[in-house]
Amino acid sequence: MHNKCFYKIITELTLIPWFSNSSHQQPKEVTTDLDYVQVRPACKDDLNDVSQIITESFHSPTGFWGWTLPLLRLGVYEDLRHRLATAAPHHLCLVAVDTTTDSNCLAGTVELGVRYSDAWAQRAKSFVYLSNLAVHPNYRRRGVASNLLAQCEKTASGWGFQDIYLHVLENNHTARQLYFKFGYRVHKVESSWNLFFFKSARQILLHKHLS
Repeated sequence: MHNKCFYKIITELTLIPWFSNSSHQQPKEVTTDLDYVQVRPACKDDLNDVSQIITESFHSPTGFWGWTLPLLRLGVYEDLRHRLATAAPHHLCLVAVDTTTDSNCLAGTVELGVRYSDAWAQRAKSFVYLSNLAVHPNYRRRGVASNLLAQCEKTASGWGFQDIYLHVLENNHTARQLYFKFGYRVHKVESSWNLFFFKSARQILLHKHLS
């Protein structure tokens, strides 16, 4: 199989909810000022750590599908590498770096981009979409997710947008609580063919109007 096709298949697998780790919990915090963390755009040297954080955060290493983790990580890596190389005008991958360590360990990551389909927004207008908000296990419940989320909102406003959207799994109550504290509200509850077959949690599309 051609490498490009292989990476496309693996990347699409990372979006299927029945692979998601339903026990994954994002931190309960709203603090956005962290002295030990620096938020900056991701670079090529960050790809290994970013793909590892995303894969471990959203896919369980145990259970029947645990053997797919290296393949999923490879798909995430290649997908990120392609997006960073494309250098789209309104796409940004941010990383939170722990500046107190000699190696500047990555504490978390998030992506922000502009989508042009009106399928979610129900209007023919571009909008900002946030994805892949993930925190390294050693840094959860320490304000990293909130810090990244706040930076995304500042960036979206700087781009000239007033609305931001994101998806969250219905059973990820901790992540939902974090987003609700930041002012996000339910815009739409998604339905999917694999909910019936694999009994996975529904995805909820959240929206926030940026003032």
